[in-house]
Formats: sequence, structure tokens, C-alpha cells
Amino acid sequence: MQPIRRMLLLRHWLGVSATLLAMTATLSPAAAQPAADTYRAEIVVIERKVSPDSVIEQMASRAPAPATGLPEQLWVEDANGSRVSSVNLAPRSQMHLHSAATRLENSGRYRVLMSAAWYQSFPPDYSGQPMHVSIGDWLPAAAHRAVEGQITIDRKRYLHVNVALNHWRPVTTASTAVTTPPSGDPADITTALAADGSPVAEPRAQLLTWIRETRRMRSEEVHFLDSPTIGVLVFFKKMGD
Repeated sequence: MQPIRRMLLLRHWLGVSATLLAMTATLSPAAAQPAADTYRAEIVVIERKVSPDSVIEQMASRAPAPATGLPEQLWVEDANGSRVSSVNLAPRSQMHLHSAATRLENSGRYRVLMSAAWYQSFPPDYSGQPMHVSIGDWLPAAAHRAVEGQITIDRKRYLHVNVALNHWRPVTTASTAVTTPPSGDPADITTALAADGSPVAEPRAQLLTWIRETRRMRSEEVHFLDSPTIGVLVFFKKMGD
């Protein structure tokens, strides 16, 4: 190689190196290194495509009040399909659970209702706030989504995820007249008229199944919580290890 050409190449690479060093110097320590105890949290909620009439669980007598008024929202969809979330959601394509969710969808037996991923610091003795979830089909009479409830993340020695989700179905048959709903909460009933014109209290929606479970998490392990009609995939990865 001729001396002049070698000199020009050397100057070029020195210039590139200087530029890279300048860019590195402008990065703050926080940007270069995740905060302590930062995890990528991933939660996927799926619905099994089964006939509600095939579900043998006897849940109709239970009427938990819908999870409304929570200050934190994980994934809440209104009647128009607009989504609200209190966390900065990452694209689904970046999720470790992305391939699992795609396989479930492609099987034709499941419907993915929510694929949430976000980065958050969970220090020891962290007590999380319940996060509202409202997804699935809109139930006009009940004025909420078919799957709703809350998910709470805590950390003592280990991370724990508490899932309390309800799966509702529209009321398809006339209900027996009652003066108060089973839960004692007037929010669980609506007013209708009997054949003689007298007011009758009827449920706005019928509980199909639910999930009530707390699971201890380990980093980079996939956990599955389920009921006959809905399931929840959970994955955590500690960053910076």
C-alpha cells in the first residue's frame, strides 16, 4: 500500500474513533447502565376460543364488583377501543413472550387480548399498587370489557405477581328477581321491568370464570396462570446482569 494512501486511511479511522469517543462521553451513567433492580416485565393475557356453554364451572352465583377507580392502569380499553396505560409499554416485537403469543394466535384456538412489556425498578420490600386491566369484547349492558380486574407486583425476597381477573359474559336469559346482588354492591345490578311492569334487579353481566392466584417469580422463567377460558403468561428479566 502506498504511504499516502495509508496516511489517508489512518486519518479516516482516527476521525471515526474520535467521533465515537465523543458520543460515548455524552452518555450519562443512567443511560449507559440500568438502574438498580431494573426488570423487564412481560404479561400476556389470552382467551381460549371455547363456547361459554361448555364451561362447567359454577360461577353464576358469584358477582365480584368490577375493578374500577384504580389509580394505576396496566392496559385499559374503553368502549371505542382506545387504550390507556400508566406504564411506558415497549413494542410487542421486543418481548421474550412475543414468539409464544404468536404461536398461540396462529394455532387458531386462542386470542391474545393483551401483550404488555415495560421496564421498571423493583427494589427489595417493594409494594406495588394494583394495576387495572380491562380488555376483550365490550359488554354494553355492563359498560366494561369482558375481561377485567387487576394485577399487582410486589417484591420481598422474590418478586410476586398477584392476578385477579374476571371473565364476564353477557346475560342471555332472564334473571330471577333479587333485591340486592350477591356481592351486596349495587354496581353489580341494573334495573329492568318484569312482565307486570314492576322493577326487577338483573345482573349486568354473568361471571364465566376468574383467576385468583399469586405466583412467585424467578428471573427468566415463564409462568402460566389459567382458568378454563383465560390464561396469563408472565416473564421477568433482570437487566444489567
